Amino acid sequence: MPCGLCARIQIKLAGAIVTKVTQTVPMAKSEKPKMKTIAVYSLKGGVGKSTFAVNLAWASATLSARRTLLWDLDPQAAATFLIAPAAKARDAARAVFSRNVDPVELCCPTGIANLDLLAADPSLHGLERLLFELGKKKRLARLLESLEKRYERVILDCPPGLTETAEQVLNAADILVVPVIPSPLARKSLDDLVETLIRRGGKHPPILPVFSMVDRRRKLHAQALETHPDWPHVGYSSLIEQMGTRRLPLGAFGGQSLPAEQFATIWAAIERRIARD
Repeated sequence: MPCGLCARIQIKLAGAIVTKVTQTVPMAKSEKPKMKTIAVYSLKGGVGKSTFAVNLAWASATLSARRTLLWDLDPQAAATFLIAPAAKARDAARAVFSRNVDPVELCCPTGIANLDLLAADPSLHGLERLLFELGKKKRLARLLESLEKRYERVILDCPPGLTETAEQVLNAADILVVPVIPSPLARKSLDDLVETLIRRGGKHPPILPVFSMVDRRRKLHAQALETHPDWPHVGYSSLIEQMGTRRLPLGAFGGQSLPAEQFATIWAAIERRIARD
C-alpha cells in the first residue's frame, strides 16, 4: 500500500532514476559554474546516511569532476571518519556559526582530487542550542553563499532528527536526499518528514527518497521495491562495510562493483534534477 508520501501532492519529489550508469557525468564546457547544495538527511539514524554523503561526494568530485565540498554537520562525525583518516578534533566546527569565521578557513583537501572536507568535531554537540539562541533561520544559507566562488557542489551530512540544524538545511539545500531502509518503521520516519514539511508550509527543497541496505532476499525489502520501483536503491554489501576499515569512499577501491554503480546512478539523478533549477 503506498505510503503517505505518495499521496501528498504538496511535497515536491525529485523524480526517480532507473538508468544504469557506468560512465562519467562530465560538466558541459559551456555550462557556467553554479554551486548547488545537496543535503543527505534522515529523521532516524542507522540508515546509512553518512555512507551516502561520502559516496555522493566522491561521485561529484570524480565522476562529474566538480569542485566539491563535503560538509559534515553531524556531531558523530562518521563522514569525517570515513574520508579523513588524519583529521584531528579541533573544536572549531561550530565556530563558523557562532563567530565571524570564514568556512573556507576550515575546508581541508582530502586525498581525492576535487574533494575538500569541512570536518565535524565535538563542538557540534552544542550547535542546536546555539542556533536556537541565535534565532537566525538562514545562517547556514548565508555561510553557503560564501563558498560559491570556490565550489560547485556542497554535500551536507546532516544530523538525524527534527532539529534546529534540520530547519537550517531546509532553508539552504537545493535537494534533500533521504535514505530509507525498506521497513515499516523507517518508512514511517519518511512519512513523518512529509507531515512536518506540510505543517511547516512555505518553500522546501525537492525530496529524493532512496532505499538503503536493500536485501532482496527479505520479503519486506522485496515488497518495498515492488511498491516503489522508481525509487533508487543501494543494496546491502560487505564492500560498503569495508569503507569503515579502509576509510575510503567505495568508488576509490570498488568502483566496478554493483553498489558503486548504484551510487553513481543516484548521483546522475541528482545532477539531472538540480540542472532543471
